[in-house]
Amino acid sequence: MNNSVSNTGRLLWAGLRALLVLTLVTGVIYPLAVTGVAQTLFHDKANGSEVSYDGKVVGSSLIGQQGYSQDYFQSRPAGGLGENSLNTQYKLILSGATNLSADNPALVKAVKEAKAKVVKDNSVPGYTVDPSQVPADAITSSGSGLDPDISPAYADLQVHRVAERNGLTVAQVRKLVDAHTDGRTLGFIGEPRVNVLELNIALKALVAKS
Repeated sequence: MNNSVSNTGRLLWAGLRALLVLTLVTGVIYPLAVTGVAQTLFHDKANGSEVSYDGKVVGSSLIGQQGYSQDYFQSRPAGGLGENSLNTQYKLILSGATNLSADNPALVKAVKEAKAKVVKDNSVPGYTVDPSQVPADAITSSGSGLDPDISPAYADLQVHRVAERNGLTVAQVRKLVDAHTDGRTLGFIGEPRVNVLELNIALKALVAKS
């Protein structure tokens, strides 16, 4: 009997020591090490890739925004976004795709309307947008609905409107787009892209100087 109690006590003590050591390693040392490495080597990414303007954080370079006025470059549509109806205190935005098939009448109608709007909004005196010029990302949302980037083709399509609305030359605005166009990651992954938030911040700064 005493032997059994003694063995049980030793096992419990061994288990407790293992629990304490593992808690220290996995619950304290490891998280601190990962946090330290992230803050040291990837400080910007570890803190949400925040974008600031005039001393204030205005968004993240990883999350697209909606509601830009026609003076600015427009983001991709966000057809998959919605409000969290279960939370009445905060209107949280839910990300996601529309989940509609390519031949769904509602999606076809939305795409046609979006294309007509893009053509109308970006046609200005001396420059008319042809429907064939409208790229796919101008009229369809991404899988998450939060894509922060647009294609260089969509950015270029908006150049004349942005220039006209802000009293800038087409050359000035196109130069701004070129400066904010990123190539493929590592030279072969993905497609060239333009971050809309960063481009619009640069545009606002350029307008302020002009």
